[in-house]
Amino acid sequence: MAKNTQKNAGKAKSPTLEDVALRAGLSPMTVSRALNNPHLVRALTLEKVREAIAATGYIPNLLAGGLASRRSKLIAVVVPQINNNMFVDTVQALSDRLAERGYHMLLCVSGYTEEREADIVSAILSRRPEGVVLTGIQHSPRLKRILLSSELPVVEIWDLTPTPLDMLVGFSHERVGNKIARYMCEKGYKNIGLIWTEDKRAAVRKKGVLDVLHENKLDAIPSVSVPLPAALSKGRSGLRQLLESGHQIDAVICSSDTLAQGAIIEANHRGLKVPGDIAVMGFGDLDFSQHHSPSISTVKIDRWRVGIDAATMLADKIEGKESIDAVRDIGFELIEREST
Repeated sequence: MAKNTQKNAGKAKSPTLEDVALRAGLSPMTVSRALNNPHLVRALTLEKVREAIAATGYIPNLLAGGLASRRSKLIAVVVPQINNNMFVDTVQALSDRLAERGYHMLLCVSGYTEEREADIVSAILSRRPEGVVLTGIQHSPRLKRILLSSELPVVEIWDLTPTPLDMLVGFSHERVGNKIARYMCEKGYKNIGLIWTEDKRAAVRKKGVLDVLHENKLDAIPSVSVPLPAALSKGRSGLRQLLESGHQIDAVICSSDTLAQGAIIEANHRGLKVPGDIAVMGFGDLDFSQHHSPSISTVKIDRWRVGIDAATMLADKIEGKESIDAVRDIGFELIEREST
């Protein structure tokens, strides 16, 4: 017994919430509030708590707090890819705004299959998140049943429908496609080819493009489908296939700026001038697009706002605050640059 007592006495005592409070010169209740609801605490108080935590090495027991209050402070965010620049700003904005509201983001990568998305969300629910963010509006019936039975707040992003699972922040891919096609027709392009990825949201944009092109009597539209994820090399190979298909091409519409960049590089490699010999249109307004030579015409989505709005709507609903609207259409902007 003496040996055990001596052994235990030699072990360092883990810092407690009270230790943090003593170090910061605050009450334990104030420290707890700073950890669980930082948006309710003054910036100076937060800084004192952070400094005290750093000095003491205190690790908050979020699990214990969650069991006591039945709150995990976790928000599950499901995206198809993390190496897709299209989602980076949105994920960062989500993380930042959720942290401001006292929540922690659990990021999950689902790929582009509905069944894998359902499997991931089903597994996540065992961690008892307080809300879920999903990419897109097309989900398996199994996932819909899981979420409806869970009664968790859900925000779908990067798409648009009047009937979301719960809440939604996005834009119409079909209208994006319509806008691009009308623009290309107004510019006078008659022989348009497509380089497109195989995901469902891109397919909706493609339909929007084709609908308008057909309205303008442009019926023979050659199209090259490339596998996910979009990559510069696939834009090059896509244009190569179009040009070697025997079709006369004076413009190419790509489902992303990354593919558009690859198409421009391939055109330059073949001695074709952009847009003199062939025009190129992208989608997404990625960071490189305006700095590329030639700069890439594209469609801009406020990716940061998607994340901010989604996080705010979710936190508000969890905390019982009334939301002005359940569906937010953030719209889009077609940006004309040198490539068209």
